[in-house]
Amino acid sequence: MTAGEKAKAKAEQTEGKAKAVLGRATGNDRMAAEGQAEKSTGDAREAKEKIKDVFKR
Repeated sequence: MTAGEKAKAKAEQTEGKAKAVLGRATGNDRMAAEGQAEKSTGDAREAKEKIKDVFKR
């Protein structure tokens, strides 16, 4: 996994989780859903990069 893509995935995961928690804490369902979607995008990006690493070997 390239360092840039790994960092981008972790940043998306962290930002999404924080946004989801903040949304739930304030009762903002839309923000919570957006945060969860961002976290899922980060998870998918990380999984894609891990798969790419497996096939490089």
